[in-house]
Amino acid sequence: MRAAGLKRVSGAFRRGRAGVLLGSKGWMAREGESAMPAPLQAGADVIDRRQVMRAYRANRARTQALFEMLAPDAYYERPIPLRHPVVFYDGHMPAFAVNTLLKKGLGHAGVDDGLDALFERGIDPADRAAAAAADRGAWPARDVVRRYAQRADEAILTALASADIESGRNAVLRRGQGVFTILEHEAMHHETLLYMWRRLAPERKKRPRGYAPAGVTAAAPAARAPVAIPAGEAVLGAQVEDIPFGWDNEFPAHVVHVPAFAIDVHNVTNAAFLAFVEAGGYENAALWTAAAWRRKNEAGRSHPLFWERTEGRWFWRGMFERVPLPPAWPVYATHDEADAFARWKGMRLPTEAEYQRAAFGAPDGSQRAYPWGDAQPDETRGNFDFRRWEPAPVGSYPGGACAWGVHDLMGNGWEWTSTPFDGFAGFEAMAAYPQYSADFFDGEHYVVKGASPATARPLLRRSFRNWFRPHYPYAYAAFRCAGDAR
Repeated sequence: MRAAGLKRVSGAFRRGRAGVLLGSKGWMAREGESAMPAPLQAGADVIDRRQVMRAYRANRARTQALFEMLAPDAYYERPIPLRHPVVFYDGHMPAFAVNTLLKKGLGHAGVDDGLDALFERGIDPADRAAAAAADRGAWPARDVVRRYAQRADEAILTALASADIESGRNAVLRRGQGVFTILEHEAMHHETLLYMWRRLAPERKKRPRGYAPAGVTAAAPAARAPVAIPAGEAVLGAQVEDIPFGWDNEFPAHVVHVPAFAIDVHNVTNAAFLAFVEAGGYENAALWTAAAWRRKNEAGRSHPLFWERTEGRWFWRGMFERVPLPPAWPVYATHDEADAFARWKGMRLPTEAEYQRAAFGAPDGSQRAYPWGDAQPDETRGNFDFRRWEPAPVGSYPGGACAWGVHDLMGNGWEWTSTPFDGFAGFEAMAAYPQYSADFFDGEHYVVKGASPATARPLLRRSFRNWFRPHYPYAYAAFRCAGDAR
């Protein structure tokens, strides 16, 4: 991917044009440096200006590299009908930083009133008709968007260098909320861009040198009995004072008693899901809820969107090429599909609390920072932080297993739960982005936990929650089955 400013060696993104390590520690720090905030102390500042400036530049470098992957004529395409076209995201990330930190936090003027508003917020429509109704029609020329982004970057970096970005002056600035909001927002959108880009034909993207998906022919692991996890406590969420930053839906921390349950050691693989497809799972209405059955039929779906069938053979739609369906990779599926599969197996999807207990609980009653313990995430723990373009065979990272021996609970694919997305008791909308969570407390989205190959390292925290609509087929979302204790 020379033209995109990246080199790819041994499956990892490496140093790019901006001199940052893309897919590394913390806020994409320089090699050998840690950009993660130090442990908090009472009354201590959260923001380190050098760190956050470096983080902002690294985020913007990755964004630029992702856009440079695409053929120029893809700029106004809409790879996913339920999302804005590509051009929107080029303007959205700098506009969000301007609207959130400069205008709302610091009270500064924006960069361009019209473009600040045009690129302010994306869409999450229920269907294509709703997406069409939200279509904004004409979009600015690419050079206009790029000039806008450059001006926004200059204004943001000036503020990060010298403005009062952490203070009690208002809630957006308290503990640097506005700064962390714009950094994590852009990091999350990198994942959105990657699964959008996947829907474009391979010839519309610059293929990196030496690209070769690993583990395509690996055999799926032998079936293993689910792990029994005894009744105990799970800690959901976090306390504001305990972490440098969290989104509003992560607060407050609370303890949930979780009855004994069993959970799969591995995510459901393509091979296992293929058995469901070949057994007629998509034609058996009894396996689907009424709403899921209607959505499936309206979409005309008979297999996961990441799969394609040609001349009687199944293929995986990779980022840069189709490959024979890898049996050992986790299947990426919708919640509707995952729920139907689990019912076919006589099981169910785990609740958010069950995921939390499996991932972070331990037999001695303690709570871990990560499934594997308290050690910081690295390349031995899982497939995350942009190290691979594709999934890895399940169980490839034994160093990331949890205390109960369950694999891949963080990385290789988000984990669907059966829990509708909602706020915890005591939820308060955040000042920097008050609509971030609350607009989706509608019973039409489900919590996913963990991480995918394209989840940035700073988001790998115990309290982080993500969510999608149950029929959204584009996300890097895997699943495993659970059941009541026997």
